[in-house]
Amino acid sequence: MIFSSAFKKLKQGLSRSRTQFNNRLSKLFTGSVPLTEDLLEQIEEILISADIGVELSMEIIEDLRKNFPLDQVVEMETVVAFLQTDLIARMKVEQIDPKPMESPHVILVVGVNGTGKTTSIGKLAHHYISQGKRVLLVAGDTFRAAAIEQLAIWSERSGAELMKKAATDPSAVVYDALQSARQREIDVVIIDTAGRLHTQKNLMDELEKIQRVVQKVIPGAPHETVLTIDATTGQNGLIQARQFSQVTPVDHLFLTKLDGTAKGGIAIAIHHNLDIPVKYIGIGEQMGDIQDFDATSYVQALFEVVGSDS
Repeated sequence: MIFSSAFKKLKQGLSRSRTQFNNRLSKLFTGSVPLTEDLLEQIEEILISADIGVELSMEIIEDLRKNFPLDQVVEMETVVAFLQTDLIARMKVEQIDPKPMESPHVILVVGVNGTGKTTSIGKLAHHYISQGKRVLLVAGDTFRAAAIEQLAIWSERSGAELMKKAATDPSAVVYDALQSARQREIDVVIIDTAGRLHTQKNLMDELEKIQRVVQKVIPGAPHETVLTIDATTGQNGLIQARQFSQVTPVDHLFLTKLDGTAKGGIAIAIHHNLDIPVKYIGIGEQMGDIQDFDATSYVQALFEVVGSDS
C-alpha cells in the first residue's frame, strides 16, 4: 500500500467513488458469506455501476470464479484485495523512460466545452511552474471572449505568462506566441483551443491548421496533444475520447472532475479500452489538485480494503 501525501490526496479526491463502491459491496457481506453465482452477479453489477464497463467487469468476475471455489466462505476484505490485485495486473503498462523535455515544450490542449479544459490548463501551468519552469499560456480559443478572460484568471493564479490577441484567427495567435517563446526562452507553452465536437468540421479544420502552424514554427511540436475528458460523464466520456481520437491525433488524456463523480471506474475503463493513456487526473478545484495518473495508486485508492486508514 502507498502512504505518501499524494496518495492521501488521491484518496480524498476519489472518496465519493470509493464510498459508493464500499456501501454497495458491504450490503452483500454481513460477516463471512459463501461465494455463490448470485453473489458474483451482484458484484459484477456493482463494478458495472462504477463505470468500469461491462466487458471488463465480466472478465474480473471470471477471475474471481477461477480463484475462489463456489460455496467457499469469503469476506469483503478478501474480495476487495483480489479486485485490487486483478485490476493492477491488467493495467500494468511498460514503463518508458521519459525523454528530456525540449525547450519550449509545446502542449496543445483540446476538448469539448464543459470538460474543464481551461481549469486543466491552469493546473498544468501550476504543475510546471512548481518545477521551476517558465510557462506561457496561449489564448487560442478566439471563438469565446469568456475563454480568454478565464485563461487570464488562471494565468494570474498560477504565475504563468499569457499571450492573447484580438485576432480572430487562432493560428495567428499561436504563431506569434511560439515565436515569442523561442526568443524569450520559455520552457513550456500550453495552447488553449476552442471547445469543439468531432462533428464540427470547421472547428476540426481549424485545429488541423493550428497543428500545422505549430509544426512549422517548432519542428516536432506539439510534443503533447492532451484531450480533456469529464469523468462525471461516465461511459459517454469513453465514447467521446474514442471518437475524438479518430479525427485528430491525441497523445494523452486529462481526466477531470474525478472528485465530483461516484463512478471513478471510468479511468480504468478508458485505460483498458483505448490506446490513449490517461496521463493527468483532476481531483479537486484548486491548482494543486492535479496528479500524474498511476494505475497502481489509483486502483488502491478507488478499491480500498475497508477499515484501512493508510
